Amino acid sequence: MKRNMFFSLPLAALSLVILLPSSAQTGAMQNTPTAQSATTPPHGMREAMRMVRARAALDRDLDSNKVKPGDEFRAKLAKKVQLDNGPELPEGTVLVGRVSTDDMKIDGTSKLALRFTHANLKDGQVVPIKATIVGIYAPETVSSEDYPVPRGDEVPNTWNNGTLAVDQIDALSGVDLHSKISSRNSGVFVSTKKDNMKLIAGSEFALAIAKQHPHMKGMKDMSGMNGSVNQ
Repeated sequence: MKRNMFFSLPLAALSLVILLPSSAQTGAMQNTPTAQSATTPPHGMREAMRMVRARAALDRDLDSNKVKPGDEFRAKLAKKVQLDNGPELPEGTVLVGRVSTDDMKIDGTSKLALRFTHANLKDGQVVPIKATIVGIYAPETVSSEDYPVPRGDEVPNTWNNGTLAVDQIDALSGVDLHSKISSRNSGVFVSTKKDNMKLIAGSEFALAIAKQHPHMKGMKDMSGMNGSVNQ
């Protein structure tokens, strides 16, 4: 059963960048005159403070050999989410995104960068969003006790706003997830062993999500994107 998988992974499989206590940050910077002031928040912290947890299931397969930057993808919320700086997103709300390009310049044989852009509410309202993928898990339809598992409800999301970056190694077979709150992308999936990768319909995204505001990164015009996803 995978419900407690997020923090039970070996340290080699999942590394999280956690904010240090302010006293530790200050001490580390005393001997580094060129470093940022201790009062300057790390990149992504302001965005993280506005974000809340969410889980959503991918609605169709995403194959890195068959999609290109600008192509749309969708995922459906497993539970309702009250945005800290916006409206409530009911259960079943469709989150819409586009295939992007890797802005973190990660090495890999095959890459698939994704960026969530907005939520479509059932009443027709469109809510611009900033979302970071903080975990991904393969579809699970039946628990170890043979109970049905709703899509997107496989693994608890334990992200907190002190986590500004995620490196989930071998998140899926042969595929790593890399993401940063400060990135314009929601996450980049990378394989160093495969020429292509596929995210299967029903795969669960664990997300940190907020309503998009002008000062938050992630809402660039995607119309100029072209070229292959494999880089």
